Amino acid sequence: MDIREHNRKAWDKKVQEQNRWTLPVDSEIVGRAKDGILEIVLTPSKPVPMSWFPDLQRLPTLCLASGGGQQGPLLAAAGCEVIVFDNSPSQLEQDRLVAERDNLRIETVEGDMADLSAFSDGTFGLIVHPCSNCFVPDIIPVWRECNRVLVDGGVLMAGFCNPVRYIFEDSRFENGVLQVRYPIPHSDANELADPQLKHRILDELDAYEFGHSLTDQIGGQLQSGFVITDFYEDKYGGPESDPISDYIDTFIATRAIKSK
Repeated sequence: MDIREHNRKAWDKKVQEQNRWTLPVDSEIVGRAKDGILEIVLTPSKPVPMSWFPDLQRLPTLCLASGGGQQGPLLAAAGCEVIVFDNSPSQLEQDRLVAERDNLRIETVEGDMADLSAFSDGTFGLIVHPCSNCFVPDIIPVWRECNRVLVDGGVLMAGFCNPVRYIFEDSRFENGVLQVRYPIPHSDANELADPQLKHRILDELDAYEFGHSLTDQIGGQLQSGFVITDFYEDKYGGPESDPISDYIDTFIATRAIKSK
């Protein structure tokens, strides 16, 4: 199976369905970013602390697997030189729509987050990588490529899933029952004998997801040459809340620096 091609189509479909992560920011939020107030999320709810951002003026910035017209436009409005890199053409179109609407300069590039060969070593000073590496089977190449394309001292801000989200019978918890079924690391592609999972992914054209270990998520950054300087946890809240969020935060955001 071609997971990348399947997930590209799945995310193009999510744009048509107006999934939350495909809805561009409005002009009011862009205006606040122009005034230096950034309201960016790497995880579902908590905004990234302003203290995490380096000086953004003319900072070459990669929004990695971050299409949808959300992070990229705000960073461009704050003064960054932004490239948005994503697997979904429709998601990239959302960024172009905001750029045209609000007179922002954004470059968009389609590609695989684990292959940044389109960029030279040390191209960027900042990488913003919201929760998206759950859509690729191996994340170690993602961290290595992030390290390669950052300058020494460059900042990587990443959001990702705690793998506990993937141990239950229904990883999206639609049935409200937390029944342990799957081991970690988890691959949807290896569990298609589950009729419910197979229906969701193949019949409804949902994306394949992968529950990566914390060794790969956190240890992978360290082994790739990053120093983690801060982190926080988050969860779904309000009407989007799911059963596990009543017990534990299931998303993590890290701020890391490429060591010199």
